[in-house]
Amino acid sequence: MRKRDYDEDDVRVRPGKGSRPRTRIRPAHENAVRGFVVTVDRGRYTCLVEVDGEKSRHHKKSKVRDAAMSGRIVVAMKARELGRKGIVVGDRVALVGDVSGASDTLARIVRVEPRTSMLRRSADDTDNTDGIERPVVANADQLVIVTALADPPPRPRMIDRMLVAAFDADIDPLLCLTKSDLAPSDELVSLYDPLGVPYVVLQKGGALDGIRERLSGRISVLVGHSGVGKSTLVNALVPHANRAVSHVNAVTGRGRHTSTSAVALELPEGGWIIDTPGVRSFGLAHVSVETVLAGFPDLVEGTVTCPKACNHLGEECALDAWVAAGHADPTRLVSLRRLLASREGAPDDD
Repeated sequence: MRKRDYDEDDVRVRPGKGSRPRTRIRPAHENAVRGFVVTVDRGRYTCLVEVDGEKSRHHKKSKVRDAAMSGRIVVAMKARELGRKGIVVGDRVALVGDVSGASDTLARIVRVEPRTSMLRRSADDTDNTDGIERPVVANADQLVIVTALADPPPRPRMIDRMLVAAFDADIDPLLCLTKSDLAPSDELVSLYDPLGVPYVVLQKGGALDGIRERLSGRISVLVGHSGVGKSTLVNALVPHANRAVSHVNAVTGRGRHTSTSAVALELPEGGWIIDTPGVRSFGLAHVSVETVLAGFPDLVEGTVTCPKACNHLGEECALDAWVAAGHADPTRLVSLRRLLASREGAPDDD
């Protein structure tokens, strides 16, 4: 038998784990479908996909299945290529895979579009908080601060902290005062007049024309502590929303958490409202003094002569002299310091 000559083609080399060529080039997903995240639940993202001429089809297990929404509801997961990038309610995303919205199907979110705003809160007000910033809602353009005038009583410090969060996110604030049939609104309204915060006053069974006009055509996120009537308001604004409601504890004077996750709901007259779970604290450790001060342009110039690292709360602050000289309204300085104090974690008023 003749001896065979071997060459390199006869040698089979099993590639090692690190020999596979890798690339940073990711697929463009040019045919991805655009969607709007309406709720998030344990790694599953319920998205609304706009489809011309098609009625809404809702997943059987969707939390928004009973709400009248224009488009198709698609449940998706986050694609691996997004890494640790977070996705929250209000995000505009791109989806691929099975976007039919049929039961037991799952699409993939492959891209999160640039956000116009991000409402954030901290776990607490310490500089070494574990989570630092916790995103709440993306792309909202109005923050509706819902507070009851009685049962439970209003908490001005909580309102102040939410106003600071609105300044930080560059979102327009709106003060929504509920249960005016139980207590007058004059005192609380006068407290926020110097800040120029718009407001609406509501009562049980009353007309909602004023707040509907404020919400129309906008993406509004509703925040407030438990028991202020937030979910009741949502049910009145959105037919068939079916948000759970509860009563205020007669002993503690506080409400009970009924909404467990944020959900975006489409308004019949156009626009969106995002109902969030009731909160009992709103950490602001991520917000700088400069961010709060930017909401008071009439006082900014007066800080030029302040000592270095001035927090504008102490006696050494130059703003007192600036206001005394008639350059700004004293009530504006009081409001600024109230907001700064709330950022520093000052005790609540109630």
